[in-house]
Amino acid sequence: MSTAAALLRRAGVKASRSVVRWSTRTTPRGDLVRLGSEYGGWWVPADLIGRDSTCYLAGVGEDVTFDLALVDRFGCEVWAIDPTPRAIEHVATITEPRFHLLPIGLWGSDTTLGFHAPADPTHVSHSATNMQRTAVSFEAECRTVRSVMADRGHVRLDLLKLDIEGAEVPVLEDLLAHGPLPRVLCVELDAPEAPHRTWGRLRRLRAAGYVCRRVEGRNYTFTREQDAASS
Repeated sequence: MSTAAALLRRAGVKASRSVVRWSTRTTPRGDLVRLGSEYGGWWVPADLIGRDSTCYLAGVGEDVTFDLALVDRFGCEVWAIDPTPRAIEHVATITEPRFHLLPIGLWGSDTTLGFHAPADPTHVSHSATNMQRTAVSFEAECRTVRSVMADRGHVRLDLLKLDIEGAEVPVLEDLLAHGPLPRVLCVELDAPEAPHRTWGRLRRLRAAGYVCRRVEGRNYTFTREQDAASS
């Protein structure tokens, strides 16, 4: 792809994301709190998370301030999910016993995929969907959310964070089709797709009982009422 074509593509993707962001209706909650750093933080509803909550946080990179803030504030266990070698190395020295790393990727099926390097070598995030049109850097095992839960004996999922460089699309499609439906869903809508496709996915989330509570950049926080939830 030429430089001009790449610039046009990036501009189109940016415009599409802006259209979706500004057209998404939010219904704020009074218990929303922002946890983590300016770069890696997320808004979550404090009243829906507690000591017994099960939290899967996909996409670690080199910022686990959100993960550790959840542990510190609520006393819950968190499972960070990321197969990227730099991410694995970054968390290797964490001694918090309620923090667990799963060195795998999330996907819409159980498989092995190639992960493509970021265009900027100083960046850490790799993409299974080749968002930046680069070469494969490594291969890794990928699992569905329900497969990960089955392996660990988890029967419910209270919080799922997806910051996974375009892979949120197949993961969300699988969740909507087969479950589980987490009570709190934090997702970065990163895939370079046409607005109507993203709107369609947002409509399906609403139909499944999700309400958008906060939008910050490309990060969306949704909640689903417990009495409507099913797995």
